[in-house]
Amino acid sequence: MTTAIAARFAPRMARLREAMAAGGCDAFLADHAELIAWISGYTVSETLYRAVIVPMEGNPCFVLRSIDAGPCRSGVWFDDVATFDDHEDPHGAVAAALAARGLAGARIGVDPVSYGHTAATAQRLGELLPDARFVPLPGLSDRLRACKFADEIDAIAASAAIADQCMLGLEGHVPPGRTVREVAAAAAAAQLWLGADDGGPGPILVSGGHDTEKRGSGGHVDFLHGSGLGRTLMPGDILHVELTPRVGNYGARLMRPVFVGDPPAGAAETFCTLAALQDRQIAAMRPGAAAREVDALLRTAVLDAGLRADYGNVTGYAMGLYARTPRPSDFSQSFHPAAGFRLEPGQVFHMYASARGVAVSETVLVTDAGPRRLTTCPRRPMQG
Repeated sequence: MTTAIAARFAPRMARLREAMAAGGCDAFLADHAELIAWISGYTVSETLYRAVIVPMEGNPCFVLRSIDAGPCRSGVWFDDVATFDDHEDPHGAVAAALAARGLAGARIGVDPVSYGHTAATAQRLGELLPDARFVPLPGLSDRLRACKFADEIDAIAASAAIADQCMLGLEGHVPPGRTVREVAAAAAAAQLWLGADDGGPGPILVSGGHDTEKRGSGGHVDFLHGSGLGRTLMPGDILHVELTPRVGNYGARLMRPVFVGDPPAGAAETFCTLAALQDRQIAAMRPGAAAREVDALLRTAVLDAGLRADYGNVTGYAMGLYARTPRPSDFSQSFHPAAGFRLEPGQVFHMYASARGVAVSETVLVTDAGPRRLTTCPRRPMQG
């Protein structure tokens, strides 16, 4: 890695080491996929346990399977990569790497909330390093990454531009008779051509339309996590499209309904109402704003308007790095009635609203001057 690339990671290391110092740590053991990528520039799945060791001074060390060593060395900004073969004990390799760097008896920070730091991992490392003291720093893996640096915002903005172009490209190409799978495949191909890391377009499925009455139209929102790629589109259907492109592992998200033929009665009006209420919510996303109050601007208004009988989901959640992780959405900071955080410059969120088979969402950056939409697709339904 060049000096310039290493310099890009220096502010991240400084932020991490400030937290380590506050916890009285000599080192930190990162095993959360997104934090590993944020620290090192490379990430890998947890087929076998892997981790990055960050000492208070000096460069980190990446410990992982030997088969992944080549891509790792090409991706990280430092030189220290320790490996183990697949028949060896991964936790033993991490313990050996810590010991080889004089940290066998150190105060080692860990994030017990990291999905990589299981109870079995904690127990095994404790057995292998009986003289070490593991210092719990709950939630640090997400908290460190909450406010994005300029290069991270640039990557998210690039993803947002792909989402905009892909969504607009679907308009006029979703006629009756086409299957949902064909639309999803077109969106996936478009995202790849436009520069996304992969083609996964996000949920694309029929959310409402000619059979809405059969399924009940009382604000149904279960379509957000539905399925049904084999469905053939019919006149009057509403196709829910959520695009989730990533560039350099940084993602943006965008939701719009696509009307197949003439929309069902009230669908366009519902969208316009949701968009107007969300406009008010986004306008309030300024530094210092209480997340629960920002949430209430949309949640209370949607309920008061009778668009939904209840509102069990969040109205927005954190955006940024998406590595090889079991977590498809980052709820470490999300908008709901009990949200206790305040907004800060550099935070990025996916803000979404849904009711009666339609949904609208944007990727929003909080800046010193106020909110900035990174997705800029027109705030209207798409016509198939």
